Amino acid sequence: MKKMKKVAAFALTGAMALSMAACGSDNKSTTSTGGSDATTQAPSTSTEGGATTEGTTSNSGSKTPRHEGSEPRTIRIGTWYDIYYDSTHKDIHDDPSVSDEELATKMWDALKKVEEKYNVRIEYVNLTYDGVQESINTSVLAGKPDCDIYLTEPAFGIPAVANGYATNLAEVLPADADILTNRNYLTSIDINGIDGTYFMLPVGGESVPGSSYVLSFNKKMLDDAGLENPNDLYARGEWTWDKWREYLIKLTKDTDGDGVTDVYGFGSRYDWLFEYLNMSNGTAVASNQTENLSSKEVGETLDFIYNMYNVDHVANPWNEDDWNYNQNAYVNGEVACWFSQAWIVDSNKDADAGLEEIWAPMPIGPSGNKETNARKNAASGAAYFIAKGVEDPYLVYSVFQDYKDYYGDDFELRDYVNDWWHNNALTEDNYNVMYYCGEKTGIDLWNAIGVDYQFPLLLKGEQTAAQFQETNKQLVQTALDNMFK
Repeated sequence: MKKMKKVAAFALTGAMALSMAACGSDNKSTTSTGGSDATTQAPSTSTEGGATTEGTTSNSGSKTPRHEGSEPRTIRIGTWYDIYYDSTHKDIHDDPSVSDEELATKMWDALKKVEEKYNVRIEYVNLTYDGVQESINTSVLAGKPDCDIYLTEPAFGIPAVANGYATNLAEVLPADADILTNRNYLTSIDINGIDGTYFMLPVGGESVPGSSYVLSFNKKMLDDAGLENPNDLYARGEWTWDKWREYLIKLTKDTDGDGVTDVYGFGSRYDWLFEYLNMSNGTAVASNQTENLSSKEVGETLDFIYNMYNVDHVANPWNEDDWNYNQNAYVNGEVACWFSQAWIVDSNKDADAGLEEIWAPMPIGPSGNKETNARKNAASGAAYFIAKGVEDPYLVYSVFQDYKDYYGDDFELRDYVNDWWHNNALTEDNYNVMYYCGEKTGIDLWNAIGVDYQFPLLLKGEQTAAQFQETNKQLVQTALDNMFK
């Protein structure tokens, strides 16, 4: 197995609190780390539907339960994409993209050991993205969860927790459970305003670059404009919003002299632009129970976006009819700067073959601070929770932890980052930028609370930044009130 592409074990430096600023979705990995110091109680042993008894010792050091029914219990995990491996698979080659057979074999062996140790079967159920949310909101609400565990984006998983749809692990696990103490195998996300431990995130090197979005520049266009690598400016503390604006103006071109812009300085999705500008300005819209959309800092973000589209005209006009076009206009050379991530490169690998990209962190805003800004929104990505009402959640947790622990105490293997990430970052410098951005996380639920902000009004100049704030601030506060009621 190749182990040259690995990163040092990242430190679990504290919980990702909702009070932090935000910086996001891909379906390749989980997001970043967090923890909880919640008080725990010893679990009770359930005997409904097949008794459990104290059995072997888990990674936490505590005795773990085992399903004692005559037939194995099926632990169902609801997802929105295919994951390997589970008990329905026959061998490692059921994964059509398997490349590292030694690593795949370790995962396969861990599955078989868990099946035998706990007398269970593990089954992933691809419910689709919308289907996961529908299943949570219907079956869990009815007290009969379709799945024992759900894979969620924290963006909709946190509202599910707030509405009582997830099991508080602090109430069902022993005090020395790994997720509550060491966090070597599973970690969690703290939610400001909600006590307890709900989310389960497998620890590993891929957690850091996952859902870590970066600014990407067309290298040839940068070179033709005589512009310096933004990373060099960032290292000197000179990569600011004002400098980025200068770049976007110089990169916007009428290449054939007909008076019509052929290449815009920027073009991408407005949700990423808004989210990451807020992050780089040291702010967030919905990071706790009080709306912050009306703040001066978010106003600065909205003003910058308004000017990009309506004053400087350096942003590719928003296409309301084709969301994917806005994300992928760079493929056709229509924009010089956009948001990228490994999964975006992978999805466009045939269309943009040979394109040289330079990835850079966001520039620092007028109210931001390079040292304290979050650089990734942990509300994106993926995190698991055990559904409320599931039989014997202690057993379910133990199965999940041991299933994800295919590396034992080999933490070098745990923190291994496979070649997919490096290859789709295109260069090692780009990969390092993506990893750097993923190291500092925060949470902003602005795009997960059900508010229809009508951003095209801002992008088309039909609303000013101040009007946008006034129109939407109460909608955000009402949504937060409903979430945390």
